[in-house]
Amino acid sequence: MFVDEVDIHVTAGSGGNGCLSFRREKFVPRGGPDGGDGGAGGSVYIIAVPTKNTLIDFRYHPEFKAGRGRHGQGSNRTGHAAADLEIHVPIGTLVFENDGGARHLVADLAHEGDRMLVARGGRGGRGNAQFVSSTNRAPRRTEPGETGEEKSLHLELKLLADVGLVGFPNAGKSTLISRISAARPKIADYPFTTLAPNLGVVSLSDDRSFVVADVPGLIKGAHEGHGLGDRFLRHVQRSKVLVHLVDVSGASGRDPVEDFDTIQEELRRFDPALAAKPQIVAANKIDALEDRSRLDSLTRHVKALGLPLFAISGVTGDGLPDLLEAMWREIAAARESDVEVETQKSEDDTIDLITPARVRRDA
Repeated sequence: MFVDEVDIHVTAGSGGNGCLSFRREKFVPRGGPDGGDGGAGGSVYIIAVPTKNTLIDFRYHPEFKAGRGRHGQGSNRTGHAAADLEIHVPIGTLVFENDGGARHLVADLAHEGDRMLVARGGRGGRGNAQFVSSTNRAPRRTEPGETGEEKSLHLELKLLADVGLVGFPNAGKSTLISRISAARPKIADYPFTTLAPNLGVVSLSDDRSFVVADVPGLIKGAHEGHGLGDRFLRHVQRSKVLVHLVDVSGASGRDPVEDFDTIQEELRRFDPALAAKPQIVAANKIDALEDRSRLDSLTRHVKALGLPLFAISGVTGDGLPDLLEAMWREIAAARESDVEVETQKSEDDTIDLITPARVRRDA
């Protein structure tokens, strides 16, 4: 089962109480206070790991609680601090905090090893040995441990893929991903065969590879929640390239140009940045094409928009090598652009860090 949204409740551990104690050894007159401090409670961290790809574990285990610190003891012994609790989630998980009906983003764990402190453990209380003063040689004051933080969180998964496949139901997305990768999604001749996103790894020559995501089919009004679009469109938001599959066979009874424009409008209304991503159009099912004018009209329409179009058949494999190479070129360009952006950010950060030092030297 693919689960991409869950609510969980996390509680950090409370700190241990400070100890009230006095030395009472034989032959040690006026030994004085020796109550130790309490140990700190465990904090709760959320960590992105590559070994998970769904949030299903949290559906049946939504409560997480870190251990509390041990109480302080006599002879100035500090209580043991509790171990931190680490919650492992898939890479690409968004962490939201629920606050009185409102929800705000606190972390986007988009990379392996990303770590976020979501609930801080309580500090241990001080024992009476900490309150000795020149006017109070035998204090009987101690502090209780602080209570650990408690949070209600919403986890939302956005899959990480280089290419996102979009299109109407039965446009052939599942067939395509099964043809170009080892993914084996359900394939059938009825709408909404795909009920959850599928990921596949495509391997090309020269050790080149990339990840493709197939999401459930989109229909008109998907951005408003019609069909399954509003739930799964976010899974292609992180994609570097979109491949828009259009059925040109005529089996659907719809016009390919209208199908193309409908999906484009849904992408734009859901997220303008998503619609602005590099896009490749794949005219699918040419093996069942009877009216050539359907393909010609779509080709003219797409070319006028400046988008590349490839006529393919997911069943026979016609046109797939050229399509895969086009995907790779767009991915390579997007990755190079990301590197340039990161380099520029690093240079800007360096300038900000060295400027104050230069000013001080001139002064």
